[in-house]
Amino acid sequence: MTEQTTKSPPIVLIHGLWMTPRSWDRWAEYYRAKGYQVVVPAYPGFEVEVEALREKPEIVAEATVPATLEHLVHIVESLDAPPIIMGHSFGGTFTQLLVNRGLGAAAVTIDSAPPEGVRVNPPSQIKSLFPILANPANRHRAVGFTKEQFHYAFANTVSREESDAAYDRLHIPAPGSWVWAYGLIANWKPGHQDTWVDYDLDDRAPLLFIIGGKDHLMPPSVIRSNAKKYRNSEALTETYEFPERSHFTGVEPGWEQVADYALEWATLHAGDRQTRPR
Repeated sequence: MTEQTTKSPPIVLIHGLWMTPRSWDRWAEYYRAKGYQVVVPAYPGFEVEVEALREKPEIVAEATVPATLEHLVHIVESLDAPPIIMGHSFGGTFTQLLVNRGLGAAAVTIDSAPPEGVRVNPPSQIKSLFPILANPANRHRAVGFTKEQFHYAFANTVSREESDAAYDRLHIPAPGSWVWAYGLIANWKPGHQDTWVDYDLDDRAPLLFIIGGKDHLMPPSVIRSNAKKYRNSEALTETYEFPERSHFTGVEPGWEQVADYALEWATLHAGDRQTRPR
């Protein structure tokens, strides 16, 4: 097991869509038990409990990517040392955007939604996002999954009973505008979008893509295509696949194996970025 030393960086855990910081509860407790400082930021306005966001979905609908990114930048820059940044799903997109700004000692994305330029959309991804994209009016709404849709998109490797329990505890609606703007149709718009990154940047933190082999929402081909975009960068970029895991890999049984691999890789490669000026 990786144990903290006096020089270990803090850890920032960034949640994705249809989730809140509550989705990181087990990881945060796990890493803190090892002695790490762990920060789990919410998107602006998402600081309230899951139940409150379900009751007031307008908070979700009004969220924007630029404001959320600036919020996360402020949190990362306020830490005493460059942190290990880990992001799940759209949190993985934010992780890549933060790394693109030169932030972080090392970064790990888990089942990451891709930034601009990844034009791979397997059938399971289209099916997962279809409930959001089927109605253009969803661009202006906070849109959630049904329990059945959640089981397919997020938790297809566990029983429906386990999936429903996770849904009841963790699921919130997502900003429909984000799914429409940065989802399947984003790469066909002219000009750069809010999720553009410089894939060729050399001076950035090491970056690991963790892949769920049975992920329906962000299948392996999407993640590998995202990672391949960094092929011209001299900075370290690696992938690692857990073949039997879904999009819900950070919560479904066996999540400790994923948490251990992510932390061990990140601490191994953080290197001297921990003490470099930001």
